[in-house]
Amino acid sequence: MKRTVFFVSDHTAITAETFGRSLLSQFETVTFERVTQPFVDCEAKAIDTCRRIADAFARDGQAPLVFSTLTDDHLRQILERSEAVVFDLFEAFLDRMETALGQPSAQAIGRAHGLGNAALGRGRVEALRFAIDCDDGIGVDAYDNADIILVGVSRSGKTPASLFLALHYGIKAANYPLTEEDLNLSGLPSNLRKHRERLFGLTMNPERLHQLREERRPGSRYASLEQCRNEIRAADGLFQAAGIPYLDTSTMSVEEIAANILHRAGLQRMRW
Repeated sequence: MKRTVFFVSDHTAITAETFGRSLLSQFETVTFERVTQPFVDCEAKAIDTCRRIADAFARDGQAPLVFSTLTDDHLRQILERSEAVVFDLFEAFLDRMETALGQPSAQAIGRAHGLGNAALGRGRVEALRFAIDCDDGIGVDAYDNADIILVGVSRSGKTPASLFLALHYGIKAANYPLTEEDLNLSGLPSNLRKHRERLFGLTMNPERLHQLREERRPGSRYASLEQCRNEIRAADGLFQAAGIPYLDTSTMSVEEIAANILHRAGLQRMRW
């Protein structure tokens, strides 16, 4: 069995991919062809995405699945009219996925993920919405409501960890990328200073960071080993100088990263 899957976003689509792939992993007998559509931020791009969806439908003979993090209501309505089964990130997904794929998920609803519990679902949606609204340095005005703010250089695992904390623990996790400009400051960036007690750093060895960045932008200065070494050295120095706890994620899965953050930061997970 094969289905085409689209990850659609008005930003980078990282969030849609991360969440969608997590759900798709529950259906081991289905082969998924994945298509990522980032920066769908106008009507023309939304219509073009619908055209691509229609082409996939004509080719496969089955409606594609779409994971969407579009925030504009008009664009969302355009996507909803496409020839696809659209999963909005803020809805409860598994019931609809089981219907679309004609088989139960690997983990029963109401057990490990507890989606059958209405209060649980609302808690997770609220935490997930917060993680999305405060992803990658956006939503800094909402940091007062964060349980934790993950800080680190690009590709150190902040977004997957934030989403995992939201989905599995109900933790409101923001994340902030340390840029070269930030790392050249004498202390914390101004929009992080008053939140120092909520900050938690993520780091990794430069070789691992180099590998991850090469997969994203091969041959670029951004991915060079020298650049990775400089950024990690500066970030670790910043964490130490500011007294921010931090974690080396080089050899950790996202599950291990989230569990370590939860334990070391003393966070109270939502009780299911």
